[in-house]
Amino acid sequence: MTAPTLAVEDLRTWFHTRAGVVKAVDGVSFSVAPGRVMGLVGESGSGKSVTGFSIMGLVDPPGRVVSGRILFGGRDIATMPEEELRHLRGRRIAMIFQDPMMTLNPVLRIDTQMIEAIQAHEAVPRDEARRRARDALGQVGIPSPDERLAAYPHQFSGGMRQRVAIAIALLNRAELIVADEPTTALDVTIQGQILFEMQRLARQTGTALLWITHDLSVVASLADEVCVMYAGRIVERGTVDDVLDRPAHPYTAGLIGSVPSRNQRGIPLQQIPGVMPSILSLPGGCAFRTRCARADAACAGEPAERGFGAGRVARCVHPLVEPVP
Repeated sequence: MTAPTLAVEDLRTWFHTRAGVVKAVDGVSFSVAPGRVMGLVGESGSGKSVTGFSIMGLVDPPGRVVSGRILFGGRDIATMPEEELRHLRGRRIAMIFQDPMMTLNPVLRIDTQMIEAIQAHEAVPRDEARRRARDALGQVGIPSPDERLAAYPHQFSGGMRQRVAIAIALLNRAELIVADEPTTALDVTIQGQILFEMQRLARQTGTALLWITHDLSVVASLADEVCVMYAGRIVERGTVDDVLDRPAHPYTAGLIGSVPSRNQRGIPLQQIPGVMPSILSLPGGCAFRTRCARADAACAGEPAERGFGAGRVARCVHPLVEPVP
Protein backbone atom coordinates (compact mmCIF):
# COMPACT_ATOMS: atom_id res chain seq x y z
CA MET A 1 0.00 0.00 0.00
CA THR A 2 1.35 3.44 -0.98
CA ALA A 3 2.28 5.65 1.96
CA PRO A 4 0.23 8.88 2.18
CA THR A 5 1.86 12.12 1.09
CA LEU A 6 0.23 13.87 4.05
CA ALA A 7 -0.97 12.33 7.31
CA VAL A 8 -2.55 14.57 9.96
CA GLU A 9 -2.86 12.84 13.32
CA ASP A 10 -4.94 14.24 16.21
CA LEU A 11 -4.04 17.84 15.30
CA ARG A 12 -4.93 20.57 17.79
CA THR A 13 -4.39 24.23 16.95
CA TRP A 14 -5.52 26.60 19.70
CA PHE A 15 -5.55 30.38 20.05
CA HIS A 16 -4.83 31.65 23.57
CA THR A 17 -6.74 34.93 23.89
CA ARG A 18 -7.79 37.17 26.78
CA ALA A 19 -11.34 35.85 26.44
CA GLY A 20 -10.17 32.24 26.71
CA VAL A 21 -8.75 29.42 24.63
CA VAL A 22 -10.19 29.16 21.11
CA LYS A 23 -9.89 25.53 20.02
CA ALA A 24 -10.04 26.25 16.29
CA VAL A 25 -8.80 22.75 15.40
CA ASP A 26 -9.44 20.13 18.04
CA GLY A 27 -8.33 16.56 17.34
CA VAL A 28 -8.40 16.43 13.52
CA SER A 29 -7.06 13.36 11.70
CA PHE A 30 -6.97 12.49 7.99
CA SER A 31 -4.53 11.52 5.24
CA VAL A 32 -4.08 12.28 1.54
CA ALA A 33 -2.43 9.74 -0.76
CA PRO A 34 -0.35 10.62 -3.86
CA GLY A 35 -2.54 11.52 -6.81
CA ARG A 36 -5.66 11.84 -4.65
CA VAL A 37 -7.87 14.82 -3.84
CA MET A 38 -9.24 15.33 -0.33
CA GLY A 39 -12.08 17.81 0.14
CA LEU A 40 -12.38 19.62 3.48
CA VAL A 41 -15.84 21.17 3.81
CA GLY A 42 -17.88 23.00 6.43
CA GLU A 43 -19.41 26.34 7.35
CA SER A 44 -17.33 29.47 7.88
CA GLY A 45 -15.63 29.25 11.27
CA SER A 46 -15.52 25.45 11.31
CA GLY A 47 -11.70 25.36 11.32
CA LYS A 48 -11.02 24.48 7.68
CA SER A 49 -8.60 27.29 6.87
CA VAL A 50 -6.79 27.03 10.21
CA THR A 51 -6.19 23.35 9.41
CA GLY A 52 -4.60 24.39 6.11
CA PHE A 53 -2.46 27.09 7.74
CA SER A 54 -1.36 24.59 10.40
CA ILE A 55 -0.15 22.19 7.70
CA MET A 56 1.85 24.99 6.08
CA GLY A 57 3.27 26.18 9.42
CA LEU A 58 1.67 29.59 8.94
CA VAL A 59 -0.33 29.97 12.16
CA ASP A 60 0.59 33.27 13.80
CA PRO A 61 0.48 34.04 17.56
CA PRO A 62 -1.58 33.83 19.67
CA GLY A 63 -2.35 30.62 17.76
CA ARG A 64 -0.11 27.58 17.81
CA VAL A 65 -0.18 23.84 17.22
CA VAL A 66 -0.41 22.47 20.75
CA SER A 67 -0.40 18.74 19.95
CA GLY A 68 -0.68 16.18 17.18
CA ARG A 69 1.48 15.35 14.19
CA ILE A 70 1.55 16.59 10.58
CA LEU A 71 3.54 14.00 8.66
CA PHE A 72 4.85 14.90 5.20
CA GLY A 73 7.21 12.40 3.60
CA GLY A 74 7.58 10.75 7.00
CA ARG A 75 8.71 13.99 8.69
CA ASP A 76 6.66 15.87 11.28
CA ILE A 77 6.13 19.40 9.96
CA ALA A 78 4.79 20.53 13.34
CA THR A 79 8.23 20.10 14.94
CA MET A 80 10.36 21.03 11.91
CA PRO A 81 12.72 24.03 12.27
CA GLU A 82 11.43 27.13 10.49
CA GLU A 83 14.43 27.32 8.16
CA GLU A 84 13.87 23.76 6.95
CA LEU A 85 10.13 24.33 6.61
CA ARG A 86 10.76 27.47 4.56
CA HIS A 87 12.64 25.38 1.99
CA LEU A 88 9.68 23.02 1.71
CA ARG A 89 7.12 25.76 1.04
CA GLY A 90 6.74 26.61 -2.61
CA ARG A 91 8.87 23.67 -3.74
CA ARG A 92 7.46 20.46 -2.25
CA ILE A 93 4.40 21.99 -0.55
CA ALA A 94 2.38 24.82 -2.08
CA MET A 95 -0.65 26.76 -0.90
CA ILE A 96 -3.28 28.63 -2.89
CA PHE A 97 -4.84 31.34 -0.72
CA GLN A 98 -8.41 32.53 -0.91
CA ASP A 99 -7.18 36.12 -1.33
CA PRO A 100 -4.72 36.29 -4.26
CA MET A 101 -3.08 39.40 -2.84
CA MET A 102 -1.67 37.21 -0.06
CA THR A 103 0.42 35.64 -2.84
CA LEU A 104 1.08 38.56 -5.20
CA ASN A 105 3.34 41.56 -4.57
CA PRO A 106 1.49 44.63 -5.91
CA VAL A 107 4.68 46.47 -6.96
CA LEU A 108 6.35 43.67 -8.96
CA ARG A 109 5.51 42.46 -12.45
CA ILE A 110 3.97 39.02 -12.79
CA ASP A 111 6.98 37.59 -14.64
CA THR A 112 9.34 38.79 -11.90
CA GLN A 113 7.28 37.11 -9.20
CA MET A 114 6.86 33.84 -11.08
CA ILE A 115 10.48 33.59 -12.20
CA GLU A 116 11.70 34.28 -8.64
CA ALA A 117 9.34 31.57 -7.34
CA ILE A 118 11.07 29.07 -9.65
CA GLN A 119 14.66 30.22 -9.19
CA ALA A 120 14.32 30.32 -5.39
CA HIS A 121 14.18 26.52 -5.46
CA GLU A 122 15.85 25.48 -8.73
CA ALA A 123 18.99 26.60 -10.54
CA VAL A 124 17.39 27.12 -13.96
CA PRO A 125 18.15 29.80 -16.58
CA ARG A 126 15.86 32.81 -16.64
CA ASP A 127 14.58 31.94 -20.13
CA GLU A 128 13.57 28.46 -18.98
CA ALA A 129 11.88 29.88 -15.86
CA ARG A 130 10.00 32.39 -18.00
CA ARG A 131 8.81 29.65 -20.35
CA ARG A 132 7.49 27.64 -17.39
CA ALA A 133 5.75 30.73 -16.05
CA ARG A 134 4.12 31.38 -19.44
CA ASP A 135 2.95 27.75 -19.71
CA ALA A 136 1.49 27.90 -16.18
CA LEU A 137 -0.54 31.01 -17.06
CA GLY A 138 -1.89 29.27 -20.13
CA GLN A 139 -2.72 26.22 -18.04
CA VAL A 140 -5.10 28.26 -15.87
CA GLY A 141 -6.81 29.90 -18.84
CA ILE A 142 -5.15 33.31 -18.99
CA PRO A 143 -5.21 34.58 -22.62
CA SER A 144 -2.06 36.03 -24.25
CA PRO A 145 0.22 34.76 -21.45
CA ASP A 146 3.37 36.34 -22.94
CA GLU A 147 1.81 39.80 -22.73
CA ARG A 148 0.29 39.16 -19.30
CA LEU A 149 3.67 38.25 -17.84
CA ALA A 150 4.71 41.88 -18.25
CA ALA A 151 1.67 43.20 -16.36
CA TYR A 152 1.31 44.21 -12.70
CA PRO A 153 -1.31 42.67 -10.34
CA HIS A 154 -3.45 45.84 -10.34
CA GLN A 155 -3.91 45.42 -14.11
CA PHE A 156 -5.79 42.15 -13.56
CA SER A 157 -9.34 41.63 -12.37
CA GLY A 158 -9.87 39.80 -9.07
CA GLY A 159 -10.60 36.52 -10.85
CA MET A 160 -7.53 36.89 -13.08
CA ARG A 161 -5.32 37.56 -10.04
CA GLN A 162 -6.64 34.38 -8.49
CA ARG A 163 -5.72 32.45 -11.62
CA VAL A 164 -2.18 33.86 -11.41
CA ALA A 165 -1.96 32.73 -7.77
CA ILE A 166 -3.05 29.23 -8.81
CA ALA A 167 -0.45 29.24 -11.61
CA ILE A 168 2.31 30.13 -9.11
CA ALA A 169 1.32 27.11 -6.98
CA LEU A 170 1.74 24.89 -10.04
CA LEU A 171 5.20 26.19 -11.00
CA ASN A 172 7.43 23.83 -9.01
CA ARG A 173 5.34 20.66 -9.38
CA ALA A 174 4.74 20.37 -5.63
CA GLU A 175 4.05 16.99 -4.05
CA LEU A 176 1.27 18.54 -1.93
CA ILE A 177 -0.98 21.51 -2.71
CA VAL A 178 -3.24 23.02 -0.04
CA ALA A 179 -5.98 25.04 -1.76
CA ASP A 180 -8.04 27.35 0.47
CA GLU A 181 -11.24 28.11 -1.51
CA PRO A 182 -9.22 29.20 -4.56
CA THR A 183 -12.11 29.28 -7.07
CA THR A 184 -14.57 31.36 -5.02
CA ALA A 185 -13.91 34.54 -7.06
CA LEU A 186 -14.02 32.80 -10.45
CA ASP A 187 -16.95 32.50 -12.83
CA VAL A 188 -18.44 29.04 -13.40
CA THR A 189 -16.75 28.44 -16.77
CA ILE A 190 -13.25 29.24 -15.51
CA GLN A 191 -13.93 27.37 -12.26
CA GLY A 192 -14.73 24.24 -14.25
CA GLN A 193 -11.52 24.64 -16.25
CA ILE A 194 -9.41 25.07 -13.11
CA LEU A 195 -11.00 22.06 -11.42
CA PHE A 196 -10.31 19.92 -14.50
CA GLU A 197 -6.67 21.04 -14.63
CA MET A 198 -6.14 20.43 -10.90
CA GLN A 199 -7.66 16.97 -11.10
CA ARG A 200 -5.53 16.15 -14.15
CA LEU A 201 -2.44 17.43 -12.33
CA ALA A 202 -3.11 15.13 -9.39
CA ARG A 203 -3.68 12.10 -11.61
CA GLN A 204 -0.70 12.63 -13.94
CA THR A 205 1.98 13.85 -11.51
CA GLY A 206 0.93 12.14 -8.28
CA THR A 207 0.40 15.46 -6.52
CA ALA A 208 -1.72 15.16 -3.36
CA LEU A 209 -4.36 17.89 -3.20
CA LEU A 210 -6.19 19.18 -0.11
CA TRP A 211 -9.11 21.31 -1.33
CA ILE A 212 -10.72 23.50 1.35
CA THR A 213 -14.17 24.76 0.42
CA HIS A 214 -17.77 25.33 1.52
CA ASP A 215 -19.07 24.38 -1.93
CA LEU A 216 -20.28 20.77 -2.03
CA SER A 217 -20.71 20.88 -5.81
CA VAL A 218 -16.97 21.51 -6.15
CA VAL A 219 -16.20 18.59 -3.85
CA ALA A 220 -18.57 16.32 -5.77
CA SER A 221 -16.85 17.05 -9.10
CA LEU A 222 -13.23 17.18 -7.90
CA ALA A 223 -12.49 15.17 -4.77
CA ASP A 224 -11.97 11.45 -4.16
CA GLU A 225 -12.59 11.69 -0.41
CA VAL A 226 -14.18 14.28 1.85
CA CYS A 227 -13.90 15.39 5.48
CA VAL A 228 -16.82 17.34 6.94
CA MET A 229 -15.77 19.78 9.69
CA TYR A 230 -17.89 21.37 12.38
CA ALA A 231 -16.68 23.48 15.32
CA GLY A 232 -13.05 22.43 14.95
CA ARG A 233 -13.66 18.70 14.52
CA ILE A 234 -14.19 16.29 11.65
CA VAL A 235 -17.69 14.89 12.11
CA GLU A 236 -17.68 12.64 9.03
CA ARG A 237 -15.01 11.27 6.70
CA GLY A 238 -15.20 8.91 3.73
CA THR A 239 -15.28 8.65 -0.05
CA VAL A 240 -17.21 11.39 -1.86
CA ASP A 241 -19.77 8.93 -3.23
CA ASP A 242 -20.49 7.38 0.17
CA VAL A 243 -20.70 10.64 2.10
CA LEU A 244 -22.71 12.67 -0.41
CA ASP A 245 -25.06 9.86 -1.50
CA ARG A 246 -25.81 8.49 1.98
CA PRO A 247 -24.64 10.91 4.69
CA ALA A 248 -24.26 9.42 8.16
CA HIS A 249 -24.06 12.63 10.19
CA PRO A 250 -27.10 14.97 10.42
CA TYR A 251 -24.82 17.96 9.82
CA THR A 252 -23.60 16.49 6.52
CA ALA A 253 -27.22 15.86 5.51
CA GLY A 254 -28.05 19.46 6.42
CA LEU A 255 -25.27 20.81 4.21
CA ILE A 256 -26.43 18.67 1.29
CA GLY A 257 -30.05 19.70 1.82
CA SER A 258 -29.05 23.36 1.67
CA VAL A 259 -27.75 23.05 -1.89
CA PRO A 260 -30.22 24.05 -4.64
CA SER A 261 -31.06 21.22 -7.04
CA ARG A 262 -32.75 21.17 -10.42
CA ASN A 263 -34.34 17.87 -9.40
CA GLN A 264 -36.35 19.52 -6.60
CA ARG A 265 -37.86 22.53 -8.30
CA GLY A 266 -40.41 24.34 -6.16
CA ILE A 267 -39.37 22.54 -2.95
CA PRO A 268 -37.98 24.84 -0.21
CA LEU A 269 -34.35 24.28 0.77
CA GLN A 270 -33.73 22.47 4.05
CA GLN A 271 -32.05 25.06 6.21
CA ILE A 272 -29.94 24.09 9.20
CA PRO A 273 -31.56 25.95 12.12
CA GLY A 274 -29.54 28.40 14.21
CA VAL A 275 -25.86 29.22 13.85
CA MET A 276 -22.67 27.46 14.80
CA PRO A 277 -21.89 28.17 18.48
CA SER A 278 -18.84 30.21 19.44
CA ILE A 279 -15.75 28.03 19.72
CA LEU A 280 -15.07 29.86 23.00
CA SER A 281 -18.27 28.44 24.54
CA LEU A 282 -19.08 25.14 22.87
CA PRO A 283 -21.82 23.05 24.50
CA GLY A 284 -20.74 19.83 26.19
CA GLY A 285 -20.90 16.63 24.17
CA CYS A 286 -21.77 16.89 20.49
CA ALA A 287 -21.26 20.50 19.34
CA PHE A 288 -24.03 20.12 16.76
CA ARG A 289 -26.70 18.98 19.22
CA THR A 290 -28.15 22.50 19.72
CA ARG A 291 -29.11 22.54 16.02
CA CYS A 292 -29.91 18.87 15.44
CA ALA A 293 -33.46 17.50 15.19
CA ARG A 294 -32.25 14.04 16.30
CA ALA A 295 -30.54 15.25 19.49
CA ASP A 296 -31.54 13.89 22.90
CA ALA A 297 -29.96 13.44 26.33
CA ALA A 298 -27.47 10.90 24.98
CA CYS A 299 -25.89 13.62 22.83
CA ALA A 300 -24.68 15.44 25.96
CA GLY A 301 -21.88 12.87 26.12
CA GLU A 302 -18.80 12.98 23.92
CA PRO A 303 -19.66 11.19 20.62
CA ALA A 304 -17.22 8.44 19.69
CA GLU A 305 -15.97 7.90 16.16
CA ARG A 306 -17.96 5.03 14.61
CA GLY A 307 -17.23 3.04 11.45
CA PHE A 308 -19.63 2.67 8.53
CA GLY A 309 -17.58 0.40 6.26
CA ALA A 310 -14.93 1.01 3.58
CA GLY A 311 -12.91 3.42 5.76
CA ARG A 312 -15.89 5.69 6.40
CA VAL A 313 -16.33 7.14 9.91
CA ALA A 314 -18.62 9.64 11.66
CA ARG A 315 -19.00 11.10 15.15
CA CYS A 316 -22.70 10.77 16.00
CA VAL A 317 -24.83 9.07 18.65
CA HIS A 318 -27.82 8.89 16.28
CA PRO A 319 -26.39 8.48 12.75
CA LEU A 320 -28.60 8.44 9.67
CA VAL A 321 -27.21 5.08 8.50
CA GLU A 322 -26.43 1.94 10.46
CA PRO A 323 -22.83 1.61 11.69
CA VAL A 324 -20.77 -1.43 10.70
CA PRO A 325 -19.50 -3.40 13.72
